[in-house]
Amino acid sequence: MRNSRIPLFLAVSAVTTLVPALTPATASAAENPLRPYLQQKPAWHRCGTELPASLQCATIKVPLDYGRPGAKKLDLAISRMKTSTKKERRGVLLLNPGGPGGPGVDMPQYMADELPKSVKDKYDLVGFDPRGIGRSSPVGCGLTSEERNWERPYKAETFTKDVKWARAVAEKCDKRQGDKLPHITTRNTARDMDVIRAVLGEKKISYLGYSYGTYLGAVYTQMFPKRTDRFVLDSAVDPARVWRGMIQVWAEGAEPAFTRWTEWTAARHATYKLGRTPEAVRKTFYGLVAQADRKPIDLDGTLLTGDDIRHGLRGTFFGARDAAEAVAELKKAAAGARPSADREVRTPEPLPPSFGRTVPEDNGDAGFWAVVCADTRAWPRDPERYRKDAIRDKARYPLYGEFASHIKPCAFWKKNGSELATRIGNKARALILQNEWDSQTPLTSGQGLRRAMKGSKMVTVAGGVGHGIYGTKSCADKTATTYLTTGKLPMKDMTCKAAPAADERNVPNRLPLPTPTGIPGMASRL
Repeated sequence: MRNSRIPLFLAVSAVTTLVPALTPATASAAENPLRPYLQQKPAWHRCGTELPASLQCATIKVPLDYGRPGAKKLDLAISRMKTSTKKERRGVLLLNPGGPGGPGVDMPQYMADELPKSVKDKYDLVGFDPRGIGRSSPVGCGLTSEERNWERPYKAETFTKDVKWARAVAEKCDKRQGDKLPHITTRNTARDMDVIRAVLGEKKISYLGYSYGTYLGAVYTQMFPKRTDRFVLDSAVDPARVWRGMIQVWAEGAEPAFTRWTEWTAARHATYKLGRTPEAVRKTFYGLVAQADRKPIDLDGTLLTGDDIRHGLRGTFFGARDAAEAVAELKKAAAGARPSADREVRTPEPLPPSFGRTVPEDNGDAGFWAVVCADTRAWPRDPERYRKDAIRDKARYPLYGEFASHIKPCAFWKKNGSELATRIGNKARALILQNEWDSQTPLTSGQGLRRAMKGSKMVTVAGGVGHGIYGTKSCADKTATTYLTTGKLPMKDMTCKAAPAADERNVPNRLPLPTPTGIPGMASRL
């Protein structure tokens, strides 16, 4: 995020000073004001008549403010699929799909089809919608579609307008959700996880978290080390870079992916006709960007500017064949050709049912900004800082640099960091999984989490493409399954090779994880 480090802060101190420790339920209410929350008895019921009877849902209460547990409360939607083998059962495996802003009540149903039987024999699969998301007292800011568009390139002529946009988003969120927003944080979600643990009657929890869920899991291990069992952190966030730095790392990670793509594509000039050398491929791409900046390119009725192309293809470059096909289509469209009629169409797999949620349309956006703005006080407050950083990073990372470093609503968030960000530095025996070519959490990000969690081990999938590993039939699956079922970590960090991917595509995202939006209409055709 920045060269300056997150302020030193021991998470355990916040547990003692800001919220009473979650002590056993035998303590008196006077000794532990969280006791009513810990002793809740969930009213489990079938999540929906169209869903398996084994998928059970319930709603519990958690404090809005753990420093004032007797004041306002939030609903927390939870779900579970119990193991059918009581003899082998170890406990619960809590699941989180990432975000911030991703609902997780669906996860047990979804992951039941992806996890091996040996894992499902060991654990009840437990999901939850994090506070402020989905069915857990959802937040919404009333943002328009234009206000929700935050991937904005820096331009001198639009800077004042973009500053006004960032301020408007922050003010609309404060006006609608001001009492909630300071408490929609990773630390409080970790506290909610510990309430779930207590309500389920477990001394410890195991955990499988993807993407943002790796940071959430790491924060839990820091705040509640004695209640941490087996934690798998898949496609990892670098805790030293939350949160501006984790947006900026998209720009940093895209440049080597783009370079790799130019090399791959140049070797297949006969197929794509984008250039015989890496430099020629690069020139073709940036020539299309320049052409679209002069006059938008019409791609199947969608007019694309050069900025649309750069941010739309950022994530696609991590899968070389996908990007080559996309740029080849753009080249044809730029020349006025119609799209190929015989192109293969890949239909995305449907997501699990939403159980009839009624949530604000901008819930994911509101939840995202709430967490990334309130988790840390490190967001710059001076718009000029964003201008300078955007200009600098456009030169450093020409594909996406100024998008990543440009102004964000957090510059105007009224209550940044009601608590200091958690500093991760522990010896929890977690397992970190990381693809080499991950567009959302690039390899350097996973390495950052590994450095912070000194007791962990990391499996790097060399040549691995895509966001999310466990459950996608990766070479890392066996190691993760062994850890979850036996507790055995590898003796040292290890690297396994991805299965030969002759087509070098982004792995189809079978997991409900956040992914780049891409160029409008392109995903359904490539």
